Amino acid sequence: MATLHTVNKSPTDRNTLEACLRLAKGGSSVLMIEDGVYGALKGTQKSGIVEDAMKDIKFYVLGGDLKARGIEENKLIDGVNVVDYAGFVNLATENDRVQSWL
Repeated sequence: MATLHTVNKSPTDRNTLEACLRLAKGGSSVLMIEDGVYGALKGTQKSGIVEDAMKDIKFYVLGGDLKARGIEENKLIDGVNVVDYAGFVNLATENDRVQSWL
């Protein structure tokens, strides 16, 4: 069963992203929203765990939350996809379940 995991906390403030990636199974998707979008930035202390997980897991960020934080798409780890709200809905319906990490 494919799962969409949503992460809304900054990886520098909480270990939410790490906990999510520890339990996410191959074929899952991770959508970083709100302050969780900081987990998609390249060159950070947490970017390595995301890059390693990309072998089995698809990663997305919510474009509106990037924009709200003044983050340009070229700052993202290569392979992280930007989606809008319609894309968020599509991800939720394409997966068997949604797990929110708070």
